[in-house]
Amino acid sequence: MSAATTGNDLEEQKLSSIYLLHGKETYLLENALKKIKKTFGELHDGLNYIKIDNTNISRLISELQTPPFGFDKKLIIIRDTELLKKQGKKKNTTISESIEKLVEYFNENIDDIKAQNVIVFVEEEIDKNNLYKMLEKNGTVCEFQPEKVPDIAKRIKFICNSYNVNVDNYTVSYFIESCGTNLQDLINEIRKLIEYAGSGGTISKEDIDALCIKQFDSVIFDLTDSLGQKNVAKALEVLKNLIYAKEPVQKILITLYNHFKKLYIVKLCDKYKQDVSKNLSLKPNQAFLVSKYKRQAGYFSEDALRAILSQFVKIDEDYKIGNVDLNVGLESVICGYCS
Repeated sequence: MSAATTGNDLEEQKLSSIYLLHGKETYLLENALKKIKKTFGELHDGLNYIKIDNTNISRLISELQTPPFGFDKKLIIIRDTELLKKQGKKKNTTISESIEKLVEYFNENIDDIKAQNVIVFVEEEIDKNNLYKMLEKNGTVCEFQPEKVPDIAKRIKFICNSYNVNVDNYTVSYFIESCGTNLQDLINEIRKLIEYAGSGGTISKEDIDALCIKQFDSVIFDLTDSLGQKNVAKALEVLKNLIYAKEPVQKILITLYNHFKKLYIVKLCDKYKQDVSKNLSLKPNQAFLVSKYKRQAGYFSEDALRAILSQFVKIDEDYKIGNVDLNVGLESVICGYCS
């Protein structure tokens, strides 16, 4: 019987025989995998614990055919293979044949497979091919998508409270805006802040600025804030820090162009009463960015945004024919606007 579920539901279920864990929220996915291993019991590598990937995928059917000698069951982890990945227009015949062969074997031997094994497929991105349909029919399919910001904020506050460290709602919001929504990254960063604050201490915005590795897009927001406020010294400092951190100048130029293009779109949305989130193609867990884009768009006129975008395009054209250094070109845009 098929069972599509979420990470939280999975924690409450008894051990199943077949799982497909997939999604971009790797922290929650890996935690679910740890819980499956813990529930399974003692693991002996190569005996009742088998790991399959692209390098040894040909062994999978052989492993399924081999009884769990000395054990009730085997735990087989199959991760990051080509079996559930979306193939291009030119399909790989070998992979397609492997998928069909595996699906056929499962369908013909499903009762024996379930009796002798706990099988876990682990993938980030999947294609709903015949193997997926077979796993959905016979096992538990669990998707791990990035949490929404309010849920992430609750999780961060819970972690801080567990260590008797204080943090207010504004600071948690700033922390997420600065460091992104990837849970593993956030937990790595909050651990640094908790250790710095100490038991009974309080995490501040200044601590985040001083200690945390900010997401690249967040730094671009900082640079744009400084540019919008015509603070040339601060804008140049942010740019130089990006270059010092070995961010490719071409990447900085492209990201700035895309960022100001979004601000221009926000300006047009406001002018023509259109939905910002929809026009920027924001995901549900990125809804908090709408207010940030609107605030920054307010710094610039429609004409100014168009002019800045044109300057970025001109810098790229001049760079390609050797007429300008990208660093100098970006600095000229900052100084020109601020003056």
